[in-house]
Amino acid sequence: MKIYYDRDCDSSLLKGKTVAIIGFGSQGHAHAENLRDSGVSVVVGLRPEGVSWKKAEKKGFNVMPVSDAVNQGDIVMILTPDEHQAELYKKEIEPNLKNGATIAFGHGFAIHYGYIKPSDDLNVIMCAPKAPGHTVRSTYNEGSGTPMLVAVHQDGAGMAREIALAYASANGGGRVGIIETTFKDETETDLFGEQTILCGLMDQGIKAAFETLVEAGYPPEMAYFECLHEVKLIVDLIYQGGIENMFYSISNNAEYGAYVTGPTLVTEETRAAMREALKNIQDGSYAEKFVQEGKSGYPFMNKKRADNARHQIEVVGEQLREMMPFIKKNQLVNKEVN
Repeated sequence: MKIYYDRDCDSSLLKGKTVAIIGFGSQGHAHAENLRDSGVSVVVGLRPEGVSWKKAEKKGFNVMPVSDAVNQGDIVMILTPDEHQAELYKKEIEPNLKNGATIAFGHGFAIHYGYIKPSDDLNVIMCAPKAPGHTVRSTYNEGSGTPMLVAVHQDGAGMAREIALAYASANGGGRVGIIETTFKDETETDLFGEQTILCGLMDQGIKAAFETLVEAGYPPEMAYFECLHEVKLIVDLIYQGGIENMFYSISNNAEYGAYVTGPTLVTEETRAAMREALKNIQDGSYAEKFVQEGKSGYPFMNKKRADNARHQIEVVGEQLREMMPFIKKNQLVNKEVN
């Protein structure tokens, strides 16, 4: 596997070009701001009635309806929710694309599962940062960046791979490493990681551990610190030096407990559930279910969001974080701004 850096990318390919960023959510605002700070001409395409319009204007961007932004874009980066991209592409993007334009994605979902089928004359590329958008922006501001995956689905207009590398470099990826992959591999591994360890197991594990302590009569504040607050401290050790680095740093007691109890939590049943999740991702059944959830107005997700907001760990956590102003001072997410 080859890793590319800024020295391997031809940033001149973006000079005199306009990048239209479609969407201004977590990834959208990060791509737009990073590219602009790298000297790239950026316009932002949004729904006029959308909540992001004023946010983008406050950050000084030239904001316009999606169709107008696409009409100006030599490169059109689509960063709207996966489940709505197909309809948006059909109605507002495809009819307004320049001849020989490059369309880009931050995730391979819509292309890989065939929800969007671009004409053969277009470049179709992907630039997928391996981090949430707020981290993509914060690491860029710190002078580093986020590792990024690039891929080419088709090279209809020429230089697609080189444009993908230039885009990733302008987005901060060339500072730390850009890896070339495929739409298929990025989509399937990304969905699997999110559904299992990153958002599925971590979310459920934190809440289950918290509930176990509280049900046993321990103060919820202590349960919060043990089961949520310290997760960051452990993950930071793993992030910086791997799992062995974490075990080196913690006590012998903690390490022994992990070896004894960990395998009783991640059992063969857990692994079977992971294999089933991967199968559903690979055969497209998960994608179909998710898209239908979006078309139905998110009934399942809205219920889960409400349940999460009411959970005791959220209520206690909000109170405890007020006692730790250093957390708020360094927070990555500000819902009023980004």
